[in-house]
Amino acid sequence: MALSREQIAIRVARELQDGFYVNLGIGIPTLVANYVPDDIEVMLQSENGLLGMGPFPTEDAVDADMINAGKQTVTAATGASIFSSAESFAMIRGGHVDLTVLGAFEVDVMGNIASWMIPKKLIKGMGGAMDLVAGADNIIVTMTHASKHGDSKLLNKCSLPLTGAGCIKKVLTDLAYLEIDNGAFILKERAPGVSVEEIIAKTEGKLIVPDFVPEIQF
Repeated sequence: MALSREQIAIRVARELQDGFYVNLGIGIPTLVANYVPDDIEVMLQSENGLLGMGPFPTEDAVDADMINAGKQTVTAATGASIFSSAESFAMIRGGHVDLTVLGAFEVDVMGNIASWMIPKKLIKGMGGAMDLVAGADNIIVTMTHASKHGDSKLLNKCSLPLTGAGCIKKVLTDLAYLEIDNGAFILKERAPGVSVEEIIAKTEGKLIVPDFVPEIQF
């Protein structure tokens, strides 16, 4: 069974470490804020100028002026700081973010990511994604394994305009957790009930499958 958006966020949250500064991209990545383990402290950074982002607010705690980069209302954790987007991008470009979690349209075996434009569709621009993939060494991409038409999004070569080149090493889809190394996807974990055969069938790019692939546990 494919992972839900919430399950993907829960699995990503296990990659957080105590003391990390983390940037969460638009979409599934923003959900990670709801699943930070209780025994660690991380500072969530938003590129529009917030360091110390908390979980999504309950209905009675919504503040329309407190938003993340995706224009969703958020909360501020104790000790949070608010500043200009220029200062926020200085943090990102200066390599001060320990982990970045992003969505994507495509990822390929060379670690290239396409996440900002689909030809002939109206777009608002790349946003901060280009800076995020250039400024962070530790990036996790969250995405569906295949399109709604069944076409693989894990490719030998991205077909869409790139956001960044050679920068992605970890991908978590609704079917599997994979790492990228030496021009191939390496299957590390699979969603509960999802067969290795299904993952192989829906992965266009070169895929290395170990003898044993454990299921993601929840």
